[in-house]
Amino acid sequence: MPITFKKVSYTYSPKTPFEYEAIKDINVTIKDGNFTAIVGHTGSGKSTLVQHINALLLPTSGEVDIDDFHIIANKKIKNLKELRRHAGIVFQFPEYQLFEETVEKDVSFGPKNFGDTDEVALQKAHRALIDVGLDASYYQRSPFELSGGERRRVAIAGIIAEEPKVLILDEPTAGLDPRGSFEMMQLFKKIHERGTTVIIVTHDMNIVLSYCDEVIVMKDGAIVKVTNPITLFNEDNDEFALEIPLLYQFAKKLREKGLEFDFSGAKTPDELARLIKKAVVKK
Repeated sequence: MPITFKKVSYTYSPKTPFEYEAIKDINVTIKDGNFTAIVGHTGSGKSTLVQHINALLLPTSGEVDIDDFHIIANKKIKNLKELRRHAGIVFQFPEYQLFEETVEKDVSFGPKNFGDTDEVALQKAHRALIDVGLDASYYQRSPFELSGGERRRVAIAGIIAEEPKVLILDEPTAGLDPRGSFEMMQLFKKIHERGTTVIIVTHDMNIVLSYCDEVIVMKDGAIVKVTNPITLFNEDNDEFALEIPLLYQFAKKLREKGLEFDFSGAKTPDELARLIKKAVVKK
């Protein structure tokens, strides 16, 4: 089932001098099984929006429906623990959340907290660690002795081990080098292909073009556009302050230099290369 926001608003520090309405009258549906990007400039309300999906934030007004879970302003949430198992969130620097003495204990903590036996929790932890590229040699090591990239993999494994039906990623590639970013996104792509709904908050438009089915554009706490990546990047988006993916920047330069071709369907370098070759042969 889809995730539906109905007239959702959220205000930080209400009735204080610091009162700030971060999102305003949000009405949007995130399709079940999609890989959806939420984009917009800093302060547009992206992180505030996604934290409503597993009730880390509760709406000041409005309602959020996630499958059989209903988050309604000023009402107690039923089955909050199950909701947070259903929808897991990976924060911008998830490695800061590590706390156990070994990698194995840290990753198995979530499944045990949600009621799995020690044996089942360990099985899930081991599968998740393999998924993120960490083999058995890491299980008994302290997460605090690992490199920054390895710690991030451990933290992400901790969320994956909970087997959420909805995976929310808040700037998951921040601070990673290009190779690390690619490896993380390939992992999330694999999880999506298993049937998980994936929602990513990102400033990286290259990621949006390469991986996402749909894009929600936010500005000043409101949703201003819901579209797909190809349509978005073929339009004039100056008002949203969005960068153009490198693939499209390159294609537009070629067209400016006289190579007439339609690159609007390209999402990968291989697809763009085929279109360029076709255009050159015709010429």
